[in-house]
Amino acid sequence: MSETENYKILLVDDELDILDFLGYNLKKEGYTVFTASNGVEAIAIAKKETPHLIVLDIMMPEMDGIETCRNIREIPALNNSVVTFLTARNEEYTQISGFEVGADDFITKPIKPRVFLSRVKALLRRYKSDKSPVPVIVDLGEIKIDMEKHMVYKGDKAIELPKKEFNLLTLLSSKPGKVFKRENILDLVWGDEVVVGDRTIDVHIRKLREKLGEDYIKTVKGVGYKFEF
Repeated sequence: MSETENYKILLVDDELDILDFLGYNLKKEGYTVFTASNGVEAIAIAKKETPHLIVLDIMMPEMDGIETCRNIREIPALNNSVVTFLTARNEEYTQISGFEVGADDFITKPIKPRVFLSRVKALLRRYKSDKSPVPVIVDLGEIKIDMEKHMVYKGDKAIELPKKEFNLLTLLSSKPGKVFKRENILDLVWGDEVVVGDRTIDVHIRKLREKLGEDYIKTVKGVGYKFEF
């Protein structure tokens, strides 16, 4: 059995030719594919099949992709499913709305089959990394995090971070490319601690950038932050 046969993908689009086209290419690679033409149908299939990846169109009848994603993220059994939007709309506000309801990524139409399959593989690697235990040494290219020693290394340089900065970096780098919303960062890093001011996260992000460089932690306006390398 090939590795791809272990993965289930749900395609959701009201244009049947797109479902047929993308579904054909995914099945040819060995993926198990389910299709839905609207959000209501997609949620029912997702509950039953628990797909590893859900590819959602935004503009659909009955229930659009944004509302569908919001509903999917409220289902505990689907917490680990990776959700990406497939859309011709690339305005910033659309992406912000998508990230706010829990999307992991965006794929813009039109897209060539080979590029689409490459993006799918990358998204499924993200699902796999979500399920894997955190290693003692987290390798992020030039940046390495030693979880046991509570140390960060950039090349040959050792960087000792305060607890909150270390925890913030660990959180963001745990899922490279994933946008973490500000409220989630506060909850996961600061928990029930009293946080003074709305700029607490920004200050810690600025300090991390000063120590690691400007290229690793990206700001997604109106949403939060993500780690890239």
